[in-house]
Amino acid sequence: MIIKRIELENYRNYEFLELDLSNSVNIFFGDNAQGKTNILESVYIACTTKSHKRSKDNEIIRFGCDESHIRLMLNKNEIDYKIDMHLRRQGRKFVAINSSPIKKASDLLGIVNIIFFSPEDLNIIKNGPQERRRFIDMELCQLSRLYLDNIAKYNKCLVQRNKLLKIQEFEKTSNVLETWDEQLVYYGKKVIEERKKFIEDINEIIRKIHFSLTGDSEKLEIIYENNVDSEYYKINLKNNLEKDIRFGSTSVGPHRDDIGFILNGTDIRKYGSQGQQRTAALSLKLSEIEMIKQKVNDCPILLLDDVLSELDEKRQNYLLNSIGNIQTLITCTGIEEFVKSRLNIDKAYSVKEGKVRIYK
Repeated sequence: MIIKRIELENYRNYEFLELDLSNSVNIFFGDNAQGKTNILESVYIACTTKSHKRSKDNEIIRFGCDESHIRLMLNKNEIDYKIDMHLRRQGRKFVAINSSPIKKASDLLGIVNIIFFSPEDLNIIKNGPQERRRFIDMELCQLSRLYLDNIAKYNKCLVQRNKLLKIQEFEKTSNVLETWDEQLVYYGKKVIEERKKFIEDINEIIRKIHFSLTGDSEKLEIIYENNVDSEYYKINLKNNLEKDIRFGSTSVGPHRDDIGFILNGTDIRKYGSQGQQRTAALSLKLSEIEMIKQKVNDCPILLLDDVLSELDEKRQNYLLNSIGNIQTLITCTGIEEFVKSRLNIDKAYSVKEGKVRIYK
């Protein structure tokens, strides 16, 4: 998969931008707050419909404008694709693939497998469970449209159940609640099983990567901490009904899952040093790359947003050596010597105040 061209119109601080990208390494450098990350964000949104920052469409559209456009020209397995995304202040976003409108995000996900790596991702280990669930869901949604459908339906059931739990005259809604409970358990079990398989698969990859990254000195294992086992899901949901009514929310299910990171027998979410946590996060991202290669028999697009400055030289080297034949978009504050000596940079761009120029 290769992104050949990016076109932006009224996107954040870009009034209009056209970029032809290299198939290999593309560097965007400049001072902070000039628009480097905005370019990477636009690619991520066009491929997933969502911002990695969780920004709303209104926050993305250029100040003073009513709409924004993102266009990506891609090539996958010798087939050309054009993704056209139209963001509006009023109304829902419009997305078309090869000029044909799509109705749901699942029609877009899977065309491009994309990995975004930012300094915030280095905190995924020490942050809360929500960040780690988001990692699993984003990865699985790219790899499996079935998972995307199951998690979407599960979340819909969860919202409806929570609304019913908040109704004071609960007796009048009890039959309706039972119906939603059946669906919640049905889709929840599917989510649990797919997450369990994902953790098993990524463990096979991350052990080798982390062992090598730490000089064969540390063994890392990811543990799936599912909130409830599939076989006891329905029973636990029923047993917690009184509690759920009291708090007006569902206390049992995969929306409360977490994943643990065990390093040489120690849970580094709680007891790991910052260096250990960051190294584990890097291993996780590198495992994500390898998993996509294995599952879809293709390389993902890699977006590195000012990550290199957050890593020491050893980890920088390992990351750069892992890029290989992957198309990569990198942001940094300057063309550092270590990048020049370790990467074959096909294109470099200077970014200043929303203007992008080819660097020679």
